[in-house]
Amino acid sequence: MSATPRRRRVVAVLVVALLLVQAAAVYLPQSPGPPSPIPHGDKVVHALIFGAPVLASGLAKGRGWLLVALGCLVHAPVSEVIQHRALATRSGDIWDVVADLVGIGLAAVGVGWGIRRPRRRRL
Repeated sequence: MSATPRRRRVVAVLVVALLLVQAAAVYLPQSPGPPSPIPHGDKVVHALIFGAPVLASGLAKGRGWLLVALGCLVHAPVSEVIQHRALATRSGDIWDVVADLVGIGLAAVGVGWGIRRPRRRRL
């Protein structure tokens, strides 16, 4: 079942907003907010900010989420290289890339599950 044009517009705005949050989180000169009290909490944040746009784009019930997922897959390692080379107050971390990829993968599984899940008929 395809999404309505209105739903697609709303989802597109949501995805763009999530991508802007992602960009702000990885490119601001300082990490936003205080350090996480949870050990490796930044990895959870990485998984969330890279997985959320993929999951949100799946709400449109089309195949556009694959393009978002591919873009996030490319952006994950590129963002760490940019942080390492261009931002004096940030450093690249391979484990951040791993967390990004885990978030994208989990979101893709969630989208795939949602697309294949049979819809219940309302009475």
